[in-house]
Amino acid sequence: MSNSIRALELRGVGKRFGGVVALDNVDLTIRPGQVQVLLGENGAGKSTLVKMIAGVHEPDTGEILLDGQKVQITSTKDAENLGIATIHQELNLVPSMSIAENITLGRAPRTFGMLDRRAMRSIAQDALDRIGLDVDLKRPVGTLGIARQQLVEIAKALSVDAKYLILDEPTAALTHTEIARLFEVVEQLRERGVGMVFISHHLDEIAEIGDTVTVLRDGSFVDEVPASTPEPELIRLMVGRDIDQLFPRKKPALGPPLLQVKDLSRSGAFDDVSLTVRAGEVVGLAGLVGAGRTELLRAIAGADSYDDGSVQVEGKKLPKRDVAAGVKMGIGHVPEDRKRQGLVLKASVENNLGYATLRSSAKGPLADLGGQRKRAKEVSEQLRIRLNDVRQPVSSLSGGNQQKVVFGRWTLANSRVLLLDEPTRGVDVGAKVEIYELINRITEAGGAVLLASSELPEVLGMSDRILVMAGGRIVGEMPASEATQDSVMSLAVKEVESTRVH
Repeated sequence: MSNSIRALELRGVGKRFGGVVALDNVDLTIRPGQVQVLLGENGAGKSTLVKMIAGVHEPDTGEILLDGQKVQITSTKDAENLGIATIHQELNLVPSMSIAENITLGRAPRTFGMLDRRAMRSIAQDALDRIGLDVDLKRPVGTLGIARQQLVEIAKALSVDAKYLILDEPTAALTHTEIARLFEVVEQLRERGVGMVFISHHLDEIAEIGDTVTVLRDGSFVDEVPASTPEPELIRLMVGRDIDQLFPRKKPALGPPLLQVKDLSRSGAFDDVSLTVRAGEVVGLAGLVGAGRTELLRAIAGADSYDDGSVQVEGKKLPKRDVAAGVKMGIGHVPEDRKRQGLVLKASVENNLGYATLRSSAKGPLADLGGQRKRAKEVSEQLRIRLNDVRQPVSSLSGGNQQKVVFGRWTLANSRVLLLDEPTRGVDVGAKVEIYELINRITEAGGAVLLASSELPEVLGMSDRILVMAGGRIVGEMPASEATQDSVMSLAVKEVESTRVH
């Protein structure tokens, strides 16, 4: 790799965590005015590489050069001083603090030693204006939805006049409109000569936003290719094999109704929702952000209450707001926010996998810990969860492998009805196919799946029937075989506009 006059380069960098090799002899060049896409499966080493640039991890081997000169990045402050800003995959915000305070956190302007709130608001407003986000600066950031929190995180990074910007899964929680706005910002930064690293599991974004692509696999450098490289070739480079079908939906014969929701309502969330999912069926829930999909799934699972209506599993009424009863009756819930709602991050992988079956597998008053460990190992291998030991904290796994742990819990519990809320968010293409195959196994075994996703290709590709939600109501239903992205979105948008008019 040549000495660039202006570039941020990582040469032959390596990193170990105990006995696990996270990176081995990896090269990466970030060029001014270009977007370098970083591609690889979960566990390939992308986040470790990004954290080296951000100053979170120091490389054990290799070197980092800035404009041809070797530099040491031993802290996030070092990175910031070198003009490097990072938007991490997991939000780094303080929920109780205001939006303005979060954007200027750690570098709030002061006058005579006192916090200059006017200057703070000016910096924050300028950052929000650059990404087109119109919100009250005084509002606590924790009151925003995930999508808007992500935009605040982006504004926070852009408020530093960065020469190099690292974007780790910035579009994962954004709508199509918000992604389009982000890409406009990226293009403006490109024109100003900012060099960027962009990590995304959405292969359709790569050609639109990238210049070149660096592919990692199992912690090693595989290749650097143009961003225009066809998706099948990118997939082959990522996973080391060809994937013939991204949405391998198998449609078994349908059986009797397993899940029946009748006239379910909760003020301000959803209204008069009725639906049925039969054995062997995948029903997709489509709609815009705020349509009420997440709230509906949480109420069905028993995580939240509701005002009116009923939920039945195999003809038996499910008690309101009773997760344990739902689990016992065969309901499994993969929530939208795995870190806050789906996992106990400080607990081990085996404990997280076994929470739903700890009581049912107990031998009298004692938990069957040996059996739980054996079953945890089996399901970890089945789902290809990349780990060193089932006893390690689940927080030490990559995002996609954490999601597989949530799925694995319901695999162990033999759940008959699976409620999936954004099941492949932040998951690479190889792991997505494995999750889709798991959905197939559930329906082939006579289970039922209710799938809510913001990724329309996923809803269209893995559903048998699609329900469209808008404003907390189901506004349309169609067979997946007859649905298109345009027909689903036009229905959702039309209903939202109709609600606004009235």
